[in-house]
Amino acid sequence: MAKTEKIAVITGAGSGMGRAASLKLAENDMKLVLVDFNKQTGEETLNLIKKNGGEAIFVKADVTKSEDVQHYVNRAVETYGRIDVFFNNAGVIQKPYLFADIPDEEYDRVTSVNFKGVFFGMKYVLKVMEKQGSGVIINNSSSSGLRVEHSLALYSASKHAVLGLTKAAAKEYADKGIRVNAICPGGVETNLVKDFQETWEETGNVPQIDYPPMGRMGNPEEIANVVAFLSGPGSSYMTGSIIAVEGGLTL
Repeated sequence: MAKTEKIAVITGAGSGMGRAASLKLAENDMKLVLVDFNKQTGEETLNLIKKNGGEAIFVKADVTKSEDVQHYVNRAVETYGRIDVFFNNAGVIQKPYLFADIPDEEYDRVTSVNFKGVFFGMKYVLKVMEKQGSGVIINNSSSSGLRVEHSLALYSASKHAVLGLTKAAAKEYADKGIRVNAICPGGVETNLVKDFQETWEETGNVPQIDYPPMGRMGNPEEIANVVAFLSGPGSSYMTGSIIAVEGGLTL
């Protein structure tokens, strides 16, 4: 393996920001381990990378299950020998409910993916990175991790929790050659956001949503550019950093 080659693991790689980041990192000559619950969309990303001359494998996994997370981490090490970059991206958006109306099953769904899934990913990837003495973790939080959103209490709380995990790991592993940062996207044009809008009729609640001062939503490629920066040498003195990529939404 050439010394310049890096290995990146990306969860939620089948669509949206995960797919855009996968394509961007492959463009930067990284070899990728693509992780997604959806086999079809995950393999679509895999085929796009291979079509562009990149190298990758796909691993189907449910990030809420410890054994699945251990499996994709093991596959990465077995295939490529190391993990240099981990984009901990998989997440879901809460259906909009007023706080007291949130069903128990919605609590389980949102916290399992957005908190437990992120925690499991960090836990097992950190073991690999500590052993090799280097690595970069980028957690995908949200502008909702920097402020609260109306009718999205669980989502906001879960994304605040991602920032807590980020800072805790950054402090504990800073002297072990491992950097841990988080990005906080605002509204981004993805299928996840489109599906969220369809839930308004289902719950009978329309959330109060602010529009960013820049006057538009972001696109996945703009998020991917920040992921690429945090993955590279230009961010070598950054750890525990929380990067807002939201068109000024949190101002």
